Amino acid sequence: MKRIDRRIIIVGAFFFIIGMAYGIMRFLIAQEEDPRMRPPVEAKRYIQAEAVDYQRVQSSVTATGRVASLAQVDLVAEASGKIQVSGVPLKRGSRFSRGEVLFTVYPDEAALALKSKKSRFLQSLAGLLPDLVMDYPQAGERFRSFFNRIDLNSELPPLPEVHREQLRIFLASRNLLSDYYEIKREELKFARYTVRAPFDGAYQQVYLEAGAYTNTGGRVGHIIRTDMLELEIPLKRFDAQWIDIGDGVTVHADKRPRQWQGRVVRKAPFVDADNQSQGIFVEVPNDPQQPLLPGEYLQVTFPGQPVEGVMKVPRNVVFNSNEVFVVNDDRLHKRVIDIVKVNEKSLLFRGLEKGEMLVMQPLINVQEGTLVEILDQSTAAGGMKDPQSEAAPRP
Repeated sequence: MKRIDRRIIIVGAFFFIIGMAYGIMRFLIAQEEDPRMRPPVEAKRYIQAEAVDYQRVQSSVTATGRVASLAQVDLVAEASGKIQVSGVPLKRGSRFSRGEVLFTVYPDEAALALKSKKSRFLQSLAGLLPDLVMDYPQAGERFRSFFNRIDLNSELPPLPEVHREQLRIFLASRNLLSDYYEIKREELKFARYTVRAPFDGAYQQVYLEAGAYTNTGGRVGHIIRTDMLELEIPLKRFDAQWIDIGDGVTVHADKRPRQWQGRVVRKAPFVDADNQSQGIFVEVPNDPQQPLLPGEYLQVTFPGQPVEGVMKVPRNVVFNSNEVFVVNDDRLHKRVIDIVKVNEKSLLFRGLEKGEMLVMQPLINVQEGTLVEILDQSTAAGGMKDPQSEAAPRP
């Protein structure tokens, strides 16, 4: 019995001590003052902004185009025979000058036939000269001079003019007029045996070698013009509307410091169905010192047309296609703008109130209503960068 009473006293004393300790702890906690809560600090971003100001902007367009020859011609034989080459080798890449003989098609037989007809014409004219001098003295002297100027190795000179009806009847009855124009027709046919260069150029393809036989209409070669070149620049329909025929352009290459001046000569009256672009054709004179070669790609800068009442900004300040940030009461606000023209790295727009502060840098992780402070332009130019501001291509 005494052992049980002792255990009860020990357990009661243990719980009493625990309860006393808990009560003292609660009392001490109640006596301690609550710590003061600091008000939350709103983060501030430092940005670059510029007042909206509309003005007249010259809208240029830069694009890449491929150089091509201004003229490309298939050389076709207009007579049959063996091909004979003069000073220009009938080889791919051979150069030639305007008017130079490229090749002939065995003309000896045709030349002899033409001389034979001229001889018969001289014989007929010689028989008519005495009657012409006697019956038509003035006309007779003109025809005598015409007779003396005829050379079997050259083209017939122009026929003297015939005004009197009786003289015309006399010449027609002697077949003089028909014989003359028959020879002129043969001279035209004979000229086709010799093929001359229509421009300064080069052979791009050769289909028949020297000494080969060709029929009438046979393809001998393909030539291109090299003194005048052309660039075809595919532009989006939106950009092409700012370009007019006759506009001067600047042509330049990436790895060459030289520039060339060209001129817009054509605009395709249709849009390519594959890439939805409109072709702009630029004519460029070639420079023998630094020649352009057909097939290479060059950059072309079009001056475009002046656009009134717009502001030019970098493309990366616009997000969601047509939204920008403006600063009002030190906070960011979204605005929708009216984009007039998009260039490679910039764009022209309207739609904001003149004088509004437009954010001129791309921002990420920002929301409308964010507290901001505009950097001083001189400070921003000096290279100061706030750690809280970040840049990215687009929000």
